[in-house]
Amino acid sequence: MRILSIQSSVAYGHVGNSAAVFPLQRLGHEVWPVLTVHFSNHTGYGAWRGPLLAPADVREVIAGIGDRGVLGTADAVLSGYQGDPAMGAVILEAVAEVKSLNAAAVYCCDPVIGDVGRGVFVRPGIPEFIRDSVVPMADILTPNHFELDFLTGRTTTTPEEVLAAVDELRAVGPRDVLVTSVRYPEAASEIDVVAVSDRGAWAVTTPLLPISPNGGGDLTAALYLAHLLDTGSPASALERTTGAVFAVLEATLAAATRELQLVEAQDFIADPRVRFGARQLR
Repeated sequence: MRILSIQSSVAYGHVGNSAAVFPLQRLGHEVWPVLTVHFSNHTGYGAWRGPLLAPADVREVIAGIGDRGVLGTADAVLSGYQGDPAMGAVILEAVAEVKSLNAAAVYCCDPVIGDVGRGVFVRPGIPEFIRDSVVPMADILTPNHFELDFLTGRTTTTPEEVLAAVDELRAVGPRDVLVTSVRYPEAASEIDVVAVSDRGAWAVTTPLLPISPNGGGDLTAALYLAHLLDTGSPASALERTTGAVFAVLEATLAAATRELQLVEAQDFIADPRVRFGARQLR
């Protein structure tokens, strides 16, 4: 599989393309990483160095890939943090170009907006742009629980409410939705990941580890895209993705670091083990 991945990049640590490219390659996929920023480290440290790339420069890189005559061979476009609406527009242009050349290609969007406890942490205008312009273009959408509520204007506290919100998103465009970091008030020590498609809805429950490193959502979106296209089964993709991500989080916790231990846990990424079975919700 060939994936055009348009995301941020860091030299130290693993977020954006720095969290997505290596895992996808370990799964045997060809990845064309296009960088939207190149920072020294992720912004969670509070200080970083390096450039924000201009939307025009990102457009030129994508055009250069097009000059090689290969855009039409891409099976998927993957995007994460978009920086500003102008960058988002470039990403949507790339999606439209790839799909015009290959009608079977899919667009997987991780709609980075915010998170529980932090609220919205992207620039003004981005949340609305994602909601109004990006979501309708996506085939696969991977919001976290906070982003699901923002995109639908709901407050979801039960599995039934989560499914109703996902159905609202799917009515707009994406046929496959993966909701990460789902927390219910009565299950303080657990966390759910929910996958919904035309085939049904499934959930995996894992223990809530005392760790919340940056880049987990980027890793999850990349793995779910790969496993969904490989297996054609949302349930299998959910099981493989959650098993691999949990192994990475365990390795990160054991290392007592805030950076995802992708290299340490790479065998679990390349050969994901089903540690938590998917239960069908409907």
